[in-house]
Amino acid sequence: MRGGSVGVVVLAVGAVLLSGPRASAHRLDEYLQAARLRIEPARVELELDLTPGIAVADFVIADIDRDRDGVLSRSEERAYVEQLLSAIVLEVDGLPLHVRPVGSTFPDIQALRRGEGTIELRGESALPSLSNGAHQLSYRNTNRPDVSVYLANALVPESDRVAVHAQRRDTNQRELTIAYDLRAQVNASARPWLLFGIAGALALTAGPYVLLSP
Repeated sequence: MRGGSVGVVVLAVGAVLLSGPRASAHRLDEYLQAARLRIEPARVELELDLTPGIAVADFVIADIDRDRDGVLSRSEERAYVEQLLSAIVLEVDGLPLHVRPVGSTFPDIQALRRGEGTIELRGESALPSLSNGAHQLSYRNTNRPDVSVYLANALVPESDRVAVHAQRRDTNQRELTIAYDLRAQVNASARPWLLFGIAGALALTAGPYVLLSP
């Protein structure tokens, strides 16, 4: 397991345990917005799943179905994605980041009305050039606080250069601060010389023990 992965897994499990009742018993009068963020050296990936309960489904549908024809058109879905992303505040070390859409999936209106539909949104933010060392990523969701409950967690980074070591949330989990370290990148061009040097050292060490046939 990569460095920092164990800590992140423990933190994520702890977050699930702390928020267990909310996650496992989604109430009918709540709009559940669950966010997951993955930090990489040059970008932040956002996964946002939104599930309205039966009692609030019509409020959510009204936000999407602007022409009230009972069908979610692609233009209406795109507009809602833009609305959702405009409600996300993302910063690194206090610097604001722009979140761009990467992909989205919408259920049909009837599934939403039954409380069985989940809107899946994927976004991404480019990170500025950051120095090696400690950094903080801050996330805040301001979408529909009147009917919503929130979850937010960090995912294990794919890069060995990123090590997440702490997550801090507000009481409602609308806000999440992720403390992480950015490590130095190994110079790939130096690796062949390193391997050659190791091989040479081994050959010299093994020299006196090599028996040559007459």
